[in-house]
Amino acid sequence: MKHYKKLTALFIGLATLTSLLSGCDDSNKATDALAQIKQNDVVRIGVFGDKPPFGYVDKQGQNQGFDVEIGKAITADLLGDANKVQFVVVEAANRVEYLQSDKVDIILANFTHTPARAEVVDFAKPYMQVALGIASPKDAPIDSIEALKDKTLIVNKGTTADTYFTKHYPEIKLLKFEQNTETFEALRDKRGAAVAHDNTLLLAWSKENPTFTVGVPRLGEVEYIAPAVKKGNDKLLTWLNDEIRQLANDGRLHQAYQKTLLPIYGDDIKEDAILVNDK
Repeated sequence: MKHYKKLTALFIGLATLTSLLSGCDDSNKATDALAQIKQNDVVRIGVFGDKPPFGYVDKQGQNQGFDVEIGKAITADLLGDANKVQFVVVEAANRVEYLQSDKVDIILANFTHTPARAEVVDFAKPYMQVALGIASPKDAPIDSIEALKDKTLIVNKGTTADTYFTKHYPEIKLLKFEQNTETFEALRDKRGAAVAHDNTLLLAWSKENPTFTVGVPRLGEVEYIAPAVKKGNDKLLTWLNDEIRQLANDGRLHQAYQKTLLPIYGDDIKEDAILVNDK
């Protein structure tokens, strides 16, 4: 009986130790994300597929845009070859889920840093600043919040515009879509009086669609767009912070702006009103 008790105690002890070791392995999985990327020799970066000039898919099926250029630079520095990136198209509403379920390593899809999001993902150093704006037809302009009374406002699900109007103006009727293409098509079809979105996007879109105007160019506080990683991926987060700083220091952030955003904005918008160059 004594031997039986000793063996039982031994088995229980081994089971407890195994459980503890397993727990340690689980807790280290997140912090080993950087090493895992290097081992896989590919980095999966979430970007938009329908938000030019920041992230979109061209006629040849290639990812293009400002965030894509940053993603290529990150990949070149991380893995020595910009072609080792795997761009994954995401929607605004599933960016957090894609990180949490390990479908991507990094999100670069115009991800605005907010306190609520920072509770579930880790944001790196920002590279861009943004505020909300409102776009509407030139022949029926919306130039204030008051002008939206008894009208429908179009937004994308899961965006800062969705959150802002739901919280501050619950009386305004919102029509919500998953994709930007759906959102702007609804505006063209007059299913809503206006679209609320990032002002950087709306200013670019209105230049490509001159029958529309950004009647409210800045709404709410200025916020910041940054790369995001899964909560707890500390080593990858530290590397990204250094990388974003390096991209600003060596001029590649500026080069990405010149290639993708300057042709759209021209001289109407200054580079320092868009980029965060806190070196």
